Amino acid sequence: MTRLDDPTADIVIAELNRREVPVVRLDPGDFPASVQVNALFGCTNSAGSVRTASRVLDLERVRSVYWRRPSPYGSGHDASEQVARWSVEQSRYGLGGILGSLRGAHYVNHPWRNQDAEHKPAQLAVAARCGLAMPPTLMTNDVDRARRFARDHGPVVYKPLRSTDFVGDDGRANTVWVEEVSPESIGSGVAHTLHTFQQRVDKAADVRLTIVGDELFAVRIDGSPFLDWRRDYDALSYRLVETPTVVEKGVRAFLEAFGLVFGTFDFGLDTDGRWWMYECNPNGQWAWFPEPISTRIAYAIADQLQRSGEFHAC
Repeated sequence: MTRLDDPTADIVIAELNRREVPVVRLDPGDFPASVQVNALFGCTNSAGSVRTASRVLDLERVRSVYWRRPSPYGSGHDASEQVARWSVEQSRYGLGGILGSLRGAHYVNHPWRNQDAEHKPAQLAVAARCGLAMPPTLMTNDVDRARRFARDHGPVVYKPLRSTDFVGDDGRANTVWVEEVSPESIGSGVAHTLHTFQQRVDKAADVRLTIVGDELFAVRIDGSPFLDWRRDYDALSYRLVETPTVVEKGVRAFLEAFGLVFGTFDFGLDTDGRWWMYECNPNGQWAWFPEPISTRIAYAIADQLQRSGEFHAC
């Protein structure tokens, strides 16, 4: 389940093709313009199909689902804003409900579990219960409380609760990076919505830990001249490292709590060698890693999709 321009899915599909595992690539955002759906309920044996421009999918024979980066649902036709909004909601809850309820299918990950796990407050609460170390973190719209937190726990960084499209006055897309803030720099705009402030880790490196089923791929990231390493990929170097036992135990408990098969965790590695969890992306990217790291992760995902959820007729 993904859009056409998804190079991460391309790698997994190529591996499944190499193994001669049949694949249907479906973007729910193409519905209803170029996707036709039929689903029959209330019979002894339910039945249904999805027809794309190149494939016909029998919904009763789906083995596994790799839920990646589907496009937003569309209305499929020119209509008034109200009609378009109504149509999109019908698609989301209709087709979305069908694709989230495939009998016997193995999801990597189930979209509803992804949605649960994307909420940062829930992540932090579960991570604490699972024994993962986290920097002191405040979520607030109280300006005075934010400034006091920055004084008491400095140095402090600001980070958005969710990566959301943001277009500036010049029409260009802007990215809100993780940035260090001082008490004096925290302004009245904090009162407009919820903001996240977190004590900065005195880090020696970053770690991106990708988990696929039972397999862990911990990648140490060095070389970033910025607090947020995503700002300069060309400066980065990567190498696989061992995951400490206490961290492995914590992240496995975290995934189990949310019902996830796959997850990418971001950690800060401090100068004493301790791993500090920042967040978990239940549908995180990994394809930019160099080989053989990216290839190993692709193999692990393909193994999940190939082995799990084997179809058995009733």
